Formats: sequence, C-alpha cells, structure tokens
Amino acid sequence: MYKLLSAGVVTVIVFFLLLAQYWSFMPDTFDVEKVSIEKAESLNVSPVTGFTTTNTLIEVTERLLNKPGGYLTNDIMPPGVFLDNIPAFEFGALEMIRDMALTLRKDFSRSQSQSLENQYLKIAQPQFNIDSKSWAWPSAESEYSKAIEALIKYRDTLADNEQGNGQFYARADNLRDWLGEVEKRLGSLSQRLSASVGQDRINTDLSGEAEASQSTSTSSNLMVKTSWWKIDDVFYEARGASWALLHFLKAIEVDFANTLEKKNALTSLRQIIRELESTQESVWSPMILNGSGFGLLANHSLVMANYISRANAAIIDLNKLLIQG
Repeated sequence: MYKLLSAGVVTVIVFFLLLAQYWSFMPDTFDVEKVSIEKAESLNVSPVTGFTTTNTLIEVTERLLNKPGGYLTNDIMPPGVFLDNIPAFEFGALEMIRDMALTLRKDFSRSQSQSLENQYLKIAQPQFNIDSKSWAWPSAESEYSKAIEALIKYRDTLADNEQGNGQFYARADNLRDWLGEVEKRLGSLSQRLSASVGQDRINTDLSGEAEASQSTSTSSNLMVKTSWWKIDDVFYEARGASWALLHFLKAIEVDFANTLEKKNALTSLRQIIRELESTQESVWSPMILNGSGFGLLANHSLVMANYISRANAAIIDLNKLLIQG
C-alpha cells in the first residue's frame, strides 16, 4: 500500500512537471499581413485601412489567451500557480495590448478631438483594464474575451461600405501619439533591465528645464537595482511586451504605408522591427543569468536591454521624421 501511494505521488509530481514545461512554451510570432488577408477573404471583404491593425490586436489577444495552458496569470491551482515566467510574459504583452486598445479608441478611430467615440471601442477598451490576476467573477479571461468580441464588431464595420460609423484614420499625428506611449513603455523596461547589475545614477528627473519642480526632494545620486528575485520576471515581461509590439508595428507598416512612405520613414520602422525580432530569439540557458557587467557569466537582462534601447532610440527618430513635413 505504501509503495503504491508513493508511486502515485511520484506520478502526479512528474505529470505536473511535464505539464508545467509544456505550459511554459511562449507563443510564436506570426505573419500579420497574411493572417489579416486570410481573415478578410473568409469574411468576403477587402482589408481596408485599419483592418490589419485591428485584426492584429484581436489575434495577439486571442493567442495570449489560447496558448498552451491558456491564460496563466490568474491561476490558483498547480502547476500554473507555481509558474512566474509565463505570467510575466503575459503582463508585458497585456500592457502593449492595453496601449493599442486605448489609442485605437481615442486616436486611430477619430478624425478630430471633438469627434464621437466608436461605440464598439468604447466597450472593448475598458475590458482590458481589469486586474490581470482576477480569477473570480468576473475573471480576466472573460473580460478580455468580451473585448475581443467588441473589437471584431469594430473590425467588421471598417470593411462594410454600407456602414460609415466605423473608421480608422491613418494619420501621422495619430501614429505619433501611439509611438509616444510606446517610447515610455520601452524606456521603463530598458531601465529595469539595465538595473539588473545595480547602478549608481545621477538624478536627472528635473534636467532640461530651469523652472521645473517636483513634489518632494530626492537625492542627487540614486542607487538603482532590480531585485535578484525579479530579474527573470522583468526579462520575460520585456520579452512579452516586445512580442506584442513587434506584431503591432508590422500591422502599422501595412495600414500606415502611404504616410510612412511620404515621410520617408519606412526604413526606420523596419529597423525597429528588426531589433524587436532579436528579442524573440531562443533562450538556451535553463535560467536567466545575471553576470555583472564584463564578468565571467552572461547577463541576459543587459542583452535584452540592448535590443530594447536600440528599438526605443529608433522609435524616437521615427517620431521626429513624422513631425517633419
């Protein structure tokens, strides 16, 4: 009886370990233009301006929810409750999804600041703001699914010539607003990744403006260091954010093609995409290493920070190109 019980416990543990390994597989990248064209053909419509971006937002969210193990951030049962890398990946991707949904609602779908909001986006965007760890009623998955349903209705109205209430405006000023949000996300991730080794930094919070002020005083020198326990979480959060952003930028390349060509900015956008593609390369190490600077061990966080910093610098240059006439 004892041997049988022991064998059963070992079997359960091995099963959970194998299941955890399978659930740890992250979603692959996909061809956003091909997927959008196939979807348009299935609906018997043309992939009009905005169709690719909206469909990509839907597709990225669906793949996040339907990957092996499903959505794991709010799991309270094993083995999901013991995993942390995949939830960090999901949160990074979710942040980019939230930014795109908000921009779609307040910028891309509106011709002017005084124009009306789209009825479907007004429903979709708030659904993404539920606590990502919510597991009881309503669960995060159920709210994100409601957002997808509303986005599908918006996407379908874009391609319907008989309905004029669904529009997507591919304008340089709209694109700049979204890129501005992306800059902040990537800048924060880059700083947190770089802080894996700890740095004594000069406080530059008020630099650049003589009359600037802040609520309370802070030290002129700051010691910035990401906790050892959080290093792998920050790494995978950056990986998830880069995964989602990579697809959104490829969709932007399709929908904003005329604007980007006029501004001579297509090359800059493709360089950003190339940098972000590097963030999705396979990690062969069984764990995220945290070697110091030029030490003996690799520092995966610094490598990721390098790709994200270069992508962010290119986004800043791209924004400057869009401002020019």
